Amino acid sequence: MHAETLKTETFLDTGLPLFADLPFKVADLSPETARFGRKELELALHEMPGLAALRAEHAGKKPLAGARIMGSLHMTVQTGVLIETLVELGADVRWVSCNIFSTQDHAAAASVVGPEGTVDAPAGVPVFAWKGETLAEYWWCTLQALVWPEHGGPNLILDDGGDATMLVHLGKEYEDRGEMPDPATTDNGEMKVVLSVLRDVRHAKGDGFWTAMAQQIRGVSEETTTGVHRLYERVAEDTLLFPAINVNDSVTKSKFDNVYGCRHSLVDAIMRATDFLISGKKALVCGYGDVGKGSVQSLQGQQARVAISEIDPICALQACMMGIEVTTIDQAIEGEFDIYVTATGNFRIIDVGHMARMKHNAIVCNIGHFDNEIDMAGLEARVAAGTVEKIQIKPQVHEFRFLDSTHGPGGGPHSIIVLAEGRLVNLGCATGHPSLVMSASFTNQTIAQIELHQSAEEYGDNRIAKPEGKKPTVITLPKHLDEKVARLHLEKFGARLTHLSPEQASYIGVPVEGPYKPHHYRY
Repeated sequence: MHAETLKTETFLDTGLPLFADLPFKVADLSPETARFGRKELELALHEMPGLAALRAEHAGKKPLAGARIMGSLHMTVQTGVLIETLVELGADVRWVSCNIFSTQDHAAAASVVGPEGTVDAPAGVPVFAWKGETLAEYWWCTLQALVWPEHGGPNLILDDGGDATMLVHLGKEYEDRGEMPDPATTDNGEMKVVLSVLRDVRHAKGDGFWTAMAQQIRGVSEETTTGVHRLYERVAEDTLLFPAINVNDSVTKSKFDNVYGCRHSLVDAIMRATDFLISGKKALVCGYGDVGKGSVQSLQGQQARVAISEIDPICALQACMMGIEVTTIDQAIEGEFDIYVTATGNFRIIDVGHMARMKHNAIVCNIGHFDNEIDMAGLEARVAAGTVEKIQIKPQVHEFRFLDSTHGPGGGPHSIIVLAEGRLVNLGCATGHPSLVMSASFTNQTIAQIELHQSAEEYGDNRIAKPEGKKPTVITLPKHLDEKVARLHLEKFGARLTHLSPEQASYIGVPVEGPYKPHHYRY
């Protein structure tokens, strides 16, 4: 790893000091890697017209001056363009990836070096991310990005999945209770690491570290379904410490990222990982929300025979109207499906018992909620018990051979092929969504960060800084901003909008300049 550690006390098995005080930590800061990353960022910016337009709109104005933004979002080429847009608009930024496999190391290198820096004199942002982190390294990275050496912490968070927001909240809650976090109180492997971080921070910094950090945070913008769900849970429980903007449910995020992005990147990942032919194969997509719809379209584009599983009768009926079979996982296994894709946002959708019954060399992958839609813990437990053999085919592609099964070749053991160890397959085995798709998502994120920096207290006060103030809320960006994001991308497609006359606008009861649909409208 590039960048030398400065102290000897280390966190868990990382070999890294808990508070390393490093300017960055990435896999490779060689000239060739940084050059490759910079060229990719340049190409991506051309494909991200929303971010380019925001740079032009705010040129010289620095609307994010004074903002200290901690970002926890996949460290990809497209994210590099987002980071440099935030910096160009005046923000002080520190960054981690939100997934152990999703970092593109050349993008991380380019972001550290920056557009004006060199490998010998980096002038970009502090990035703590590399592809293939352990869980301990992942949470170590999150802590490093949260700590501003001269300020203590961020005043804004840009989150994807809610991990950074969760760490701050949990740390504050343990301090309030006067309770020392104990990793032995959970059987969940990742939560053990989280509690280890919180415990070790308490030992190193005393009882007020997280409270002081949380007090500075004015708001968070959240990228994805899981993180948004966590935020709404905190609102219901009255434990949210600062206001939040739900970026995920902006139409120009949810449709572009979740539908059109998955339509592009799911089969890209499966084909890069396996080189298996998809055409004619039987594929089950678990969940038919926006991610499921995009995933179905992706597989259909390769002429797979696709079915879905669903709990929601409306989504199931939509599938029926598209001529898609609605079935269950158990029925799909009996029907000897070839490909299983989880896209639900829930947990243990495919358990180890399902995998034990799948046909030989079935592909199992997830494009939904991080790493727990597929029961990887149950699968690894069987590996530890010696009843399943784990064989690495290549990084992020593993064969799991069920040694006590008899429905494999010649009546012997069968295997399944698990991609990205159950984590997001499009980022673990490919490069995620294309730049134009992410331009819509990240334009929303940038607008949300500007809104929070300028007006966070309109959506609620920080409960530590102002205990008797307005309770923090979770809002979605207003419809006129959603439409603005769409407008910024139309020229890329050569689209020409029709304009309403005043009389036409009056007839349907909308402003000439929009917004044109009520907030509850379903696109």
